[in-house]
Amino acid sequence: MGRVVTLDNMNPHLRVMEYAVRGPLVIRASQIEKELASGVKKPFSEVIKANIGDAHAMGQSPITFIRQVVALVSYPVLLDSPDFPDDCKERARVILGGCKGGSAGAYTDSCGIEVIRRHVAAYIEKRDGGIPSDYSNIILSNGASESIRAVMKLLINKSKDGLNNGVMIPKPQYPLYSASIAEYGLEQLNYYLDEDNGWGLDISELERSVNEARKRCNPRAIVIINPGNPTGQVLSRQNIEDVIKFAHREKLFIFADEVYQENVYAKGSQFHSFKKVLMELGEPYSGMEMASFLSSSKGYMGECGLRGGYAEVINLDPKVRAVLEKSISAKLCPTVIGQTVMDVIVNPPVPGEPSYDLFMSQKKAVLESLSQRATMVAETFNSIPKMKCNIVQGAMYAFPQIMLPEKAIEKAKSLGQAPDVFYAFQLLEKTGICVVPGSGFGQRPGTYHFRTTILPQPEKLKMMLEKFREFQTDFIREYS
Repeated sequence: MGRVVTLDNMNPHLRVMEYAVRGPLVIRASQIEKELASGVKKPFSEVIKANIGDAHAMGQSPITFIRQVVALVSYPVLLDSPDFPDDCKERARVILGGCKGGSAGAYTDSCGIEVIRRHVAAYIEKRDGGIPSDYSNIILSNGASESIRAVMKLLINKSKDGLNNGVMIPKPQYPLYSASIAEYGLEQLNYYLDEDNGWGLDISELERSVNEARKRCNPRAIVIINPGNPTGQVLSRQNIEDVIKFAHREKLFIFADEVYQENVYAKGSQFHSFKKVLMELGEPYSGMEMASFLSSSKGYMGECGLRGGYAEVINLDPKVRAVLEKSISAKLCPTVIGQTVMDVIVNPPVPGEPSYDLFMSQKKAVLESLSQRATMVAETFNSIPKMKCNIVQGAMYAFPQIMLPEKAIEKAKSLGQAPDVFYAFQLLEKTGICVVPGSGFGQRPGTYHFRTTILPQPEKLKMMLEKFREFQTDFIREYS
């Protein structure tokens, strides 16, 4: 009996989608880990998975206050324990009071527990200097990725002339966007970031992209990642204003991916939320449709596995908003544990509460260490022959360019691999370091990059960077 579902008759959009962060290199890295565990000899003793922004997997300790509240919400019997501070208990009781039956095991409203949504709105309002935030615009989700995809689904359609809808995304970009665009049958519209200008965003490049796109599709949205992933740049306020005005001219919905807003390191760099700038510009810009996103996985928290996130969706047509909520309801609700983490992030201890000093010391230690590692990574890559790397202004990654010898490019072609993929596989097999080739994020033709996280703890990061130096030196010597 033949198969019911085959490559020929399955969803063609799923067949073409790719997600480089968890691609063939990561599969091979996991195989190597098993080989090492079984006693196979390698020129290294461990695999360093620098391919993904997974802070706790790289040795970062959890924030005590977050885990204490999660424990209390998960197992309310602990509310009677003297081992937990009163501010943890107070937050847990409020969250459980919003749960049906007072239990984290109950379904919540599809957009999340109301009291947590109210806390998120209050956090945004405070962050943006008092600009109002309506809790009814807040959607809690299992990580930011889920809410990004939920909002993007609204764009799946064709115009009256039969043209597909398109979404503008940066190159390089986080592969969530290219994968979701492919899965949803939308058109991917690339705009290149300017590597020679600190991965800056040039409005003339946006205009080139949208003008070319109108020949083949109907541009409907623009994605901005700030701070940048994989490129680590932080947009200036002026740049954000220019993007908003461009989106208004072109009638584009704005996706503001701001999950790294706590991760700003470079002197002179500052995070400005798109919502704040848009509102301060006033009419007509303050009435534009926009969704902005935050995640528990990044920042100082690094709680990737607990899956907390939110979207604030503003100025949406009420009828469209109703359809969005209907679509979200089909997934029932985000996890209560993820919602709890998000609540703690937006409602942290304040001065005078028993957990405040420890919380602030842990948060400060994480962010200061990340800042030091960001500097270390960029400086080291810039000292290695045939490599160059922009300053890591923010986020959790570096995206250095590698100048590959022609012989290496030819060798890659003979193996049917992209040159940067060949480079990354060689790096993995000889050093145990797993990175993501730049082609998985997009790059200008003729250039080659890779993305690495800055998340390995300082001593391991130093060791990793020294391995990079040795490998690059040997690689250039072999293929020159």
